[in-house]
Amino acid sequence: MVWRIGGVAVAAEVVVRTGLTYGAAGKLMDVYRPAGASEPVPAVLLWHGRGPDERDVLAPVARAAAGLGVVVLVPDWRPDAPDGGRTHLRESADFVRRNAADFGGDPRRIVLAGWSLGGKAAVGVALNPAAFLDWRPQAVVGIAGGYGSAAPTTGTVPIDDLRLGGSPVPPVPVWLVHGTADPVVDVERSRELRTALEGQGRPVSLIEVATDHAGVIMTEFVAEHGRCLPSTADHAVEAGSRTADLLARAAGITAQRLPVEAGAECLRSR
Repeated sequence: MVWRIGGVAVAAEVVVRTGLTYGAAGKLMDVYRPAGASEPVPAVLLWHGRGPDERDVLAPVARAAAGLGVVVLVPDWRPDAPDGGRTHLRESADFVRRNAADFGGDPRRIVLAGWSLGGKAAVGVALNPAAFLDWRPQAVVGIAGGYGSAAPTTGTVPIDDLRLGGSPVPPVPVWLVHGTADPVVDVERSRELRTALEGQGRPVSLIEVATDHAGVIMTEFVAEHGRCLPSTADHAVEAGSRTADLLARAAGITAQRLPVEAGAECLRSR
């Protein structure tokens, strides 16, 4: 299968570069990029959840999204840092904004996305950019996030920021995806945010998928390993593929879904 940019068909081979360093602390970042593109493609900065330095958790969905034609950059960060990880998140955003072109990405078309706590962090940027480098990405994607407590990026509560009415004009589009069987963060959290955004006439969409907290990123928690692993369960493959589609669509690419390849191991979501 192929994806298209500017009407040009491009093979969906994905090139992975692991262990890049960014920021003052030398945190690590992996880059998933589509091979063979003749022009810059949109970039997605994708943040993991609450567990410290868990970039591997997002390997399956990052690879699937890259196969649809975006460069995906997945950094480690530590929510258990004294500042809640804000410095790492800021440094990762600064790195991507400055270096996206080095990986075939278009620095003018960067989508900010996150899963679980990372989703809250991403949506926080959309609703309070002044608290995070005054950055307005092209779009924001929240994957199985909760938005009723403080985001590590801003220190403020995303849904409260929205209700305060301090958002920029035009607003950043918000794309949401959530599993209807999520026992960690209830799907009602995404529904609540969608309703609030719609109430202010802001651009928002919510896709609900029949899976759990791990399945929405194509993984499952395996107790005997004490960690999350890529999943071949039908619900996880379907849900993770739809999440990858959403990342590509938020970046402006309409693509046919590709067969999912098993990615690297991922760590447990906390």
